[in-house]
Amino acid sequence: MTTTIFHNPRCSTSRNALALIKASGETPEVVEYLKTPPSREYLIELLNKMQMSPRELMRSKEAVFTELGLDNPEVSDDKLIDAMIDNPILINRPIVVTEKGAVLCRPLERIFEVLANPVAEFTKENGEVIVNPNA
Repeated sequence: MTTTIFHNPRCSTSRNALALIKASGETPEVVEYLKTPPSREYLIELLNKMQMSPRELMRSKEAVFTELGLDNPEVSDDKLIDAMIDNPILINRPIVVTEKGAVLCRPLERIFEVLANPVAEFTKENGEVIVNPNA
């Protein structure tokens, strides 16, 4: 199985995740999800793999989140999923999928859980070094 990253090149965490994957010797499939959003079915599959609720995956800081009234706790999971499909900016990132599973890489260190042969340490673009706890 190929490593896949749901990526936003404008996001530093996403850029760091992509660089860490490449530093670990993998050539991932890069899905710029703002240009190519996942299908509803695949988003549900990702949520299941990550054992997350739709609300946990949402970017609540986006203006559209409050504009659509998604801050109301009464909004159903189905409505939240529909909102993410219609407005992919609401999907938090980066999401990395491998044969070992899928994770939302927030914090970035979560990526170590799913890479086959992750590096022992990685220097982020801001100079911060993160260490693989399993190395």
